[in-house]
Amino acid sequence: MTLTQTLASSITELNQQAMALYSADEFVAALSTVMPVIERDESVLDDATIHAMADALNIAGASSCRLGEPDDAERYWRRCLRMMPRYAEVYESLGALLKARGRLSAAKAIYRQLIVLQPGHADAHNQLGTVLYAQGYHEDAEVSYRRALALRPDHAEAHYNHGVVLHALQRPHEAEAAYRETLVRLPAHAEAHNNLGNVLMDLGRVAQADAAYREALTIRPQYPEALNNLAGALKAARRLMEAELACRLALTMRPDYAEAHVNLGATLTDLQRLPEAEAAYRKAIALRADYAEAYYNLGITLFKLERLTEAAAAYREAVRLRPGIAPAHNNLGCVLRLLDRLPEAVECFEQALCVHPDLAEAHYNLGATLAQLKRLPEAESAYRRALDLRGDYGDARFGLATLLLGMGRFEEGWRLYECRYQQAGFVHRHTAQRLSCPQWQGDALSGRSLLVWQEDGLGDMLQFSRYFALLKAQGAAHIAFACAPALHRLMARVDGVDAVLDHDTAAARASAYDCWTSLLSAPLHLRTTVDTIPRPVRLAAEPSLVERWRTVLDALPPGRRIGLVWKGNAKHHNDANRSIPSLATLAPLWSVAGVSFVSLQKGQGEDEARNPSAAQPLLHVGSMVTDLADSAAIIGQLDLVICVDTSIAHLAASLGKPCWVMLPEKDVDWRWMHERSDSPWYPHTLRLFRRERGEEWAVAVERVTQACVARFGVLS
Repeated sequence: MTLTQTLASSITELNQQAMALYSADEFVAALSTVMPVIERDESVLDDATIHAMADALNIAGASSCRLGEPDDAERYWRRCLRMMPRYAEVYESLGALLKARGRLSAAKAIYRQLIVLQPGHADAHNQLGTVLYAQGYHEDAEVSYRRALALRPDHAEAHYNHGVVLHALQRPHEAEAAYRETLVRLPAHAEAHNNLGNVLMDLGRVAQADAAYREALTIRPQYPEALNNLAGALKAARRLMEAELACRLALTMRPDYAEAHVNLGATLTDLQRLPEAEAAYRKAIALRADYAEAYYNLGITLFKLERLTEAAAAYREAVRLRPGIAPAHNNLGCVLRLLDRLPEAVECFEQALCVHPDLAEAHYNLGATLAQLKRLPEAESAYRRALDLRGDYGDARFGLATLLLGMGRFEEGWRLYECRYQQAGFVHRHTAQRLSCPQWQGDALSGRSLLVWQEDGLGDMLQFSRYFALLKAQGAAHIAFACAPALHRLMARVDGVDAVLDHDTAAARASAYDCWTSLLSAPLHLRTTVDTIPRPVRLAAEPSLVERWRTVLDALPPGRRIGLVWKGNAKHHNDANRSIPSLATLAPLWSVAGVSFVSLQKGQGEDEARNPSAAQPLLHVGSMVTDLADSAAIIGQLDLVICVDTSIAHLAASLGKPCWVMLPEKDVDWRWMHERSDSPWYPHTLRLFRRERGEEWAVAVERVTQACVARFGVLS
């Protein structure tokens, strides 16, 4: 035996002693045993001794790693590979060390070298996949996992990792299959059950996701992630109290679990416990100051709490932290629109569309905002794009309908306006469900009975009552009008109306009619254009009512009489804009000489008119009025009506009485069209006074006052 053979045998014997110590977790002793060996100069050794010395370096690396000395471990393993470049086991160990230390590029290089040495090494492909996934190279990682599984179809970890990357690649059906393959081999793999639940949630299979999360929790009861995910499934199933409990259990296990605080906040929001939801989101933010989703959800809750400025701040923080959250840009735009910061809102919607060009909601909101800014062609394009993306988008269809009607493009506008019968939040949808006869679709009416159903406001019924005579002219044998009591006496005298009913009676008799319709569908079926708008119905007050109200009005001094209405129905969606805040805003009118004023105000605003001051010459009759027939008898004895956009405008104009309507700055109703000071619906009786953008009501009132002076006299 040669000297070098003796040395190789000696090192091998030491290595065996060191391995025994290592196996017994005696890592310090194992390292000490091989230290004399690895301190030798390998340049003078033969191959057998170098091989033994490489084994010693591998043991030293493994021991150092277990002793928490990763730098030493890396140094020993790299020296080992310099001595024996084909030492596969060391590549595995060094790759794992580098990956654990976050040195992903170095780990990737090591695994690639291992694969060159051993192309059939399934786990090397699997480990390379984990490194590529961690670096964000998801497609490449997926290829590595597939190679691992081609080499070893029973590789459970590779199936699991494959599921993770497939889910990230938004290939949920394949991810589901990968997780199920994992569970065939490792049925107690809690993470696989949990992740399978996440995939099933994405696929909309909520009940199956619930079962997967519960299986994960059966295997590992102390599993806050699975509890939090279960809460999401329960929330999706509208089992909100159980969802809240699951979130709170997750937080009991891990109080600093920011995601669970957000999930709890979302559940509490659905439970309408908004202050608690806000607290949950703020707790998540306290735990993770850069948590963009928490700020986004906080914005939603603050919006629901009508704290718009704070909601805007929350959304701004969300998009600062993560500019790619398109719904946050969109929601910020919605808040800014409500705050009347329309140009900024447009910027937000456009930013949302830069991030997500196919976000239909952002196109719709952009259209609505551009319409407010009177950028009508751009608004039309935005609405149409929203509908291109989502053909059943009711809000966009209705927005486009009203935009086109306001632009005088009636042919398409009336057709689109029928979408109100598909809108879940509209009363119109319930009409068809309530009435047992078919809805009229414009077919022949000759000899048929027709039920006309009021489902819109009093003003709408007055404006479109001109169509009763036209429907009768189509050959309808009998037309009944189901409407609010306030219309009964007045509508009974309208040409074309054979009977006036309340809604309950009409619904009970609906099966006796051949069909039903709304007055606002008549322009579609009768093909009304701007040039063919029928003349207004000519309403007439009952003589007995005229006499009754004359005695009341005779209390006024001689001179002109002007009726006033400064507020509409408080339940109207745009009442905050269309109603004048206070009767005092109309004070400039009191200075017009030779004029007396009559308050027709009913409902909100009545109290202001009951006790007029000496400086406010006003006869209040609104409280004494029982219905629109009374109002008609009063208006018939006035010289002019000045009002906001409410039913009295349609009543006065239909009585042939001059009427001046003060329109709001925002969200002007489509029927008044754009820019006009007159109306094709009432061409000879109605005059419009529009508030300009940024203009106060007082400015519009001053214009009305000057018009009164020009019509009736001078200032007193």
